[in-house]
Amino acid sequence: MADMPRLEVRPMAAFVTPGGSMMHSAYRSQASTTAKSRRSGYAWGVLAVLSGTVALLSYRYLFDRGPVPPGVAANRHVHPWLIVHATSAATALLCGPLQFVRRLRLRHPGWHRATGRVYVAGCMVGGLSAVFLAAGISTGPVAGAGFGALGIAWMATTAIALRKVLTGRLAEHRRWMMRSFALTLSAVTLRLYLPFSTFILGIEFVVAYRAIAWLCWLPNLLVAEWLMKAHPSALGRDDVSPDFKRSE
Repeated sequence: MADMPRLEVRPMAAFVTPGGSMMHSAYRSQASTTAKSRRSGYAWGVLAVLSGTVALLSYRYLFDRGPVPPGVAANRHVHPWLIVHATSAATALLCGPLQFVRRLRLRHPGWHRATGRVYVAGCMVGGLSAVFLAAGISTGPVAGAGFGALGIAWMATTAIALRKVLTGRLAEHRRWMMRSFALTLSAVTLRLYLPFSTFILGIEFVVAYRAIAWLCWLPNLLVAEWLMKAHPSALGRDDVSPDFKRSE
């Protein structure tokens, strides 16, 4: 019988070309990007749920449901500014997360613009009413200054964000919207910090309130700045429908 031809068994690495190595690296990079996007989506989902929950609870003032906290009721300007502030800020909380949904911007630019206008109105009215409430606060000038500065910063960042989009500077618009929404989220962080500081840490309410008047929003801004520096490409693309843009 004739000898059978010998089959040479070569290691798998022999079949991997430089291009194949590059493809493998590309797959790994894509998988890493997908995982990061998924984590970001989960985090944003948690923020959206917290925002919606606080917003819906805040609407109770509009319908006169539930008690008003003693510290809030003692405010000299509680009427009518509490209802105005709670309603407008709650509306901004509901509309805020929608402004950062890329799919909404691309597929439904009209809806994006409509909810954006409502968000801006909520922030401006909420910020102005926050200044009036800060002037009548019962826990002292430190807390009043903190909430007053928050109201002014909230209106300023929102106004700048609006100006940027009206002049077609979309990347800058998104950055200022991040800052604006970070301040909008102070309504959430305030409600997280207060029970934690008083019930868990045992800090007296007035002392905690004075500190939280600043801590509920300054760290939010720092986190927003860090996110924009860590992920500059996430907000730097003009990925909206062409009819959304307006020239200077």
